Amino acid sequence: MTTALVSIPPWALIAVLALGTYKIGGRRVGLLTLFGLLFLWNLRLWQATVETLVLVILATCVALLIGIPLGIWFALSRRAWRTFSPVLDMMQTLPSFVYLIPALPFFGLGAVSACFATVVFSVPPVIRLTALGIRNVPTELVEASDAFGSSATQKLFKVQLPLALPTIMAGVNQTMMLALSMVVIAAMIGAGGLGRAVWQSIQRLEAGAGFEAGIGIVILAVILDRATQALAARARPHA
Repeated sequence: MTTALVSIPPWALIAVLALGTYKIGGRRVGLLTLFGLLFLWNLRLWQATVETLVLVILATCVALLIGIPLGIWFALSRRAWRTFSPVLDMMQTLPSFVYLIPALPFFGLGAVSACFATVVFSVPPVIRLTALGIRNVPTELVEASDAFGSSATQKLFKVQLPLALPTIMAGVNQTMMLALSMVVIAAMIGAGGLGRAVWQSIQRLEAGAGFEAGIGIVILAVILDRATQALAARARPHA
């Protein structure tokens, strides 16, 4: 994915991303994406930016594929929630460096280990918020769907999930932010991107280069945060 995106002219990819965020979040988010990515291109950090973006998006997608079904299961089964809630507590309290340890023996140094550690580190919020959103669906609506003869599947997909979608989108936002926060730490086990630039600048005592890469991570974080917040706002049911 990184090779494919880097092969596209940077100005063209920036234009596509700016147009996409404009459609999602409006003019302000589109202009933020346009000028933020142009700034990173001007700093000669485009390759690192694309590598970071691919790592974050892939890790977030895998975390969502794992986290949303688990969140649904925990919301519908109190026994499962009581059993695995301490595991989620432990995952959120462990230092982020700990997640690098099990990744290395299985996958070695490189982007795969970084993606694995990032997924494990970022998956708890989407599990918790998916379960919370489904549990907070008004009881009256659930009882009304039962009264109309809805099956469990119909009740889940036509009542509970649509009403829980804003809370689930908040979980998506938090998962993406945690994945991005793992970028610098994942550089310690061979991940590329802006994290590697920060890590190398620390090793070489190059404060200027580290500051530039850090600004790049902040710009990506703001763009992704505003885009996912706009998606969450669209998911809110209208009165």
